[in-house]
Amino acid sequence: MRLSGRKASSHAPRWTPRQRVALLSLIGVNFAVFVAQQILQAYQPAVVVDYLGLSYRGIDRAYAWQFFSAMFLQAGAFSFAGSMIVLYFIGRDVESILGQKHFFYLYLFGLAGGEVGHLFLMPATTVLFAAPGGVAAVVVAFATILPDLELTQSLFFIPTAKLKAKYLGSALFAIGLLLVVFDRQGVVSHSALLGGAAVGWLYAHLLGFGRPSFAQRILRRRRMEGERRRQMSLDEFIAEEIDPVLEKISRSGFGSLTWRERRALAEAREKMTEPPQ
Repeated sequence: MRLSGRKASSHAPRWTPRQRVALLSLIGVNFAVFVAQQILQAYQPAVVVDYLGLSYRGIDRAYAWQFFSAMFLQAGAFSFAGSMIVLYFIGRDVESILGQKHFFYLYLFGLAGGEVGHLFLMPATTVLFAAPGGVAAVVVAFATILPDLELTQSLFFIPTAKLKAKYLGSALFAIGLLLVVFDRQGVVSHSALLGGAAVGWLYAHLLGFGRPSFAQRILRRRRMEGERRRQMSLDEFIAEEIDPVLEKISRSGFGSLTWRERRALAEAREKMTEPPQ
């Protein structure tokens, strides 16, 4: 049976590429704010730094709007161009995987995480333009979701280079860490990278992507152990868990028991009071 040349059913829905509404909207907002920022800086440069960028001085004076206005401020034209290029080429894949709602939340929480990271890591004399935090969250989420995906790009005379996504995420974190250590004065935007990257990693893990972290593995083992103990009969539980505890009490006294051993005794009492199955 040949499939070539067959006409599609009139009832079959047409395939259309997913619209990148959240991504393009965020790029548009960034572009509009950047243009407004450049106009304002040309005529009133002190207004942007003193009133719109996030600063400890503004927090002391209760300039609450700085937490929102700083989110889309850029440190310069090169920073803006680079951020938007990275956001588009990586963000389109992340939005396709997570969906528009989660992509928007990821970017927004990345901006907020970048601001929180700045307040914890940088001195009070600095002012934050926090736009890179959202891009960092998208990049690290991408590296968490598709860690072994190879990014291939040809740049004119530079031969084709292959870079795995997980190394891109690690490089972004390392660059942010170095800049936080060595550039700690004036107007900054790099201090938003670490907080945004942390949010991207956490958000992707909360959605079920990435390898389980150390804490997740411990919690999983505890849940499996708790389920195994609940499934044991009373005789099995006493033989495996309670008899060793009783021997320890006879040797060293009740005060030598650990929290886990005391919990085992409590579980034994609960099993004894349960009605027979």
